[in-house]
Amino acid sequence: MRLNRRDTMVGAAALGLAISLDAQAASPRVLSNPAASREAGALYAYLWSQYGRRTLTGQQEGFEDSGGQRAELTYIERTTGKLPAILGLDYIDPNDNANVNRRATDWVRSGGIATICWHWGAPDIGTGYENSKKDFDVPKALTPGTPQNVAMRAQMAQTADLLQQLRDRKVPVLWRPFHEFGGDWFWWGKHGPEAFKGLWRMMYDYYVHERKLDNLIWVLGWAGQNVDPRYYPGRRYVDVAGADIYVEDHGNLAPMFQQVKAIVGDSVPICLHENGPIPDPATLGPQADWLWFMTWHTRWLTDPAQNTAARLKAYYNSERYVTKDELPRSLSR
Repeated sequence: MRLNRRDTMVGAAALGLAISLDAQAASPRVLSNPAASREAGALYAYLWSQYGRRTLTGQQEGFEDSGGQRAELTYIERTTGKLPAILGLDYIDPNDNANVNRRATDWVRSGGIATICWHWGAPDIGTGYENSKKDFDVPKALTPGTPQNVAMRAQMAQTADLLQQLRDRKVPVLWRPFHEFGGDWFWWGKHGPEAFKGLWRMMYDYYVHERKLDNLIWVLGWAGQNVDPRYYPGRRYVDVAGADIYVEDHGNLAPMFQQVKAIVGDSVPICLHENGPIPDPATLGPQADWLWFMTWHTRWLTDPAQNTAARLKAYYNSERYVTKDELPRSLSR
């Protein structure tokens, strides 16, 4: 997450022919990993069936309430009578990662969809959100054998172990690493597009080809202030693309949607991978066909300046938005 509301975005004019050809090369509606699990394939097929028609509700979890439940889910259910279709989780705290996996498993087995991001602290500094904003020498980390490379790959392996647990439980994951990469606030975005693409492809190749993590659906999330085509790793490495920005209104963010679509075309569906105010469902449509939204936790959900209780109830009960109770039961088997 980045608390920034700059409205300047890089236009799609810089989109190159190579990117256009890449977007057309891979068959649409097929996962980038040809060995994807049955569960991942079924989830991806469902997502495509909704794209352009409806939008899945999503909520990033925050902290436990006094009853030991996730406060955001309790609040949404009490306010709307519904639960979000997608639960967002984060490998941000090593002490909680086993519980993240437990919550993801329970959520999917109860009929929901899980997405996981990773606020990865600079590998040679330490874990946590603040350390994710400190610099890390990515070019050296991409060079085999350097101390930065060794540290990065060791931590990448630890997270692969966590994702492997979910694979073995047959839990598909909307995997959203290196989010908001076009900005300069996280270490993976501080060294430009070539370094970022190197990181993305390194992780993809290691997780998919070496670790056989066939339960992952790869979600690429631009920062809305910089939807730059130079950062696109290519359709062979991406299953869903998206962008985010924290605005002050409930508009549909159509210009940002169109900027992502100018890069990926119809080769992958497009999501609003983080948001503050939930877009008014009545404003969504061809110019802003977000596959899902993912409201950020704590105040971004409950502060009336972001989302009033009345608006939340109306939106969650709208025809456009898909809630957990509306998901196919086959996804949880």
